[in-house]
Amino acid sequence: VQLVESGGGWVQTGGSLRLSCTASGSTGDDYRIHWFRQAPGKGREGVSCLSPSDGSTVYPDSVKGRFLVSSDNARRTVYLQMNSLKAEDTAIYYCGLCRDEGENGWEYDQWGRGTRVTVSS
Repeated sequence: VQLVESGGGWVQTGGSLRLSCTASGSTGDDYRIHWFRQAPGKGREGVSCLSPSDGSTVYPDSVKGRFLVSSDNARRTVYLQMNSLKAEDTAIYYCGLCRDEGENGWEYDQWGRGTRVTVSS
């Protein structure tokens, strides 16, 4: 599967932004498409993933209640709605195929090129 992210840009602190991830190619793993980010000088941080227990979307505490993943299956597009944005949300955002590795955290396969999000006042 090929993944292409879009929708990034600059937004003021407290604002909102919606990112899109469009898939093409093989279809079998679309349900695994989720988001992670990488801030300047920092490691990768998972933003959403699929719960292995019930298939729901799970979020880390850093974004819970502010970010929401949705999808349009007909368009093979997954969205990341980001609200109440903070400066610490500044990062390059990627979509990828997420695997919950339990104690080892979330792993992502086959990500796109990313889209940059800058949050400042």
